[in-house]
Amino acid sequence: MTSPTRRTFVRGLLVVLLTVGTVMAMLWALQRRLIYYPDAAPVPPAVEALPGARDVTLQTADGLDLGAWFVPATARSDTGMAVLVAPGNGGNRAGRADLARELSRRGLAVLLMDYRGYGGNPGRPGEEGLGTDADAAVRALEELGYPPGRTLYFGESIGSGVVAALQARHPPAGVVLRSPFTALADVGAHHYPWLPVRLLLRDRFPVVEHLATSDVPVHRDLRRPRLGGADRAQRPRRGRGAVAGRARRHRPRRPQRPRHVRSPGGRRRTPAGAPGRLSSIRARRGFYPLR
Repeated sequence: MTSPTRRTFVRGLLVVLLTVGTVMAMLWALQRRLIYYPDAAPVPPAVEALPGARDVTLQTADGLDLGAWFVPATARSDTGMAVLVAPGNGGNRAGRADLARELSRRGLAVLLMDYRGYGGNPGRPGEEGLGTDADAAVRALEELGYPPGRTLYFGESIGSGVVAALQARHPPAGVVLRSPFTALADVGAHHYPWLPVRLLLRDRFPVVEHLATSDVPVHRDLRRPRLGGADRAQRPRRGRGAVAGRARRHRPRRPQRPRHVRSPGGRRRTPAGAPGRLSSIRARRGFYPLR
C-alpha cells in the first residue's frame, strides 16, 4: 500500500470511527427520550375525575412530592384489599380513571400513581427514580391502612418492570402484569438489532430476573392496554419475535398446574414455589416489546 493510499485509508477509518462514536454518544445521552413519553400536563383534582376519590401526595426518599389519586372501594363490595397501579411509559393518571373506577366497583381500593415527570410531577423518569416513586406509593398505602400484605401490584407495560423489582423489596399479596416484557434490553434488541443495545442501555428493568426467585403469586394479562391510547406499549405484529423466543426457552418440559392453598383470610392463593406458576408467565408469548 503506497503512502497516499495508506493516508486515505486511515482518514476514512477515522471518519467512520468518529461517526460511529458520535452516534453511540447521542444514543447514550438521548435514549430515555425513546423509552419514556410523559404527559407532563397538570391533571384535574381527583374528585372531578372519580367521585369519592381524593388527591394524595407521595413523598419520595430523594425529596420529591408526587401527585397521585386514591380511590376507595365501593362500600357494599369492599374486600379490604388495595391495588397499586404502576402505569406504562406514556400518559398520566387521568387516562387510567376508568380502570380505577372498575376496580373500585369490584371492591378494591386503588392508588393511581404518576411517576416523576408525569402528570405535572417534578423530576425526570429513569429506572432508579421510578423504583423510588413506587416505594413512596407503598408507604402512602400503608398510611391509608393497606400494608403490602393486603395490596396487589398492577404493573402495566414498563410498570411491569417497576412492580417486578418492587415486589422483591415489599412483598405484596399478589402481582398482576399487563403487557409485560422479559427485560428492557430484550425490547431494545428486538427493535434495534443493528445497535449494541445491551451495552448502551442505562435502564434495564429485568422482569424475569426479579420474578424467577419470587414467592409472590403472579398473574399476567396479555391484552394491549386500552386506556385512552395514552401508553406506547403495544403487542408486536409478529408473535414469534426475539423476545418471545427467549421467553419460550424457559419453558419446562412438563408444565404442571399450580396448586392452591387458602390464606388465613380464606382466599385462594398460589403458594411459594408452586410448579408452573412462573413458567406460565415467561414461557407463553406473553412478554411484548415496547413499540
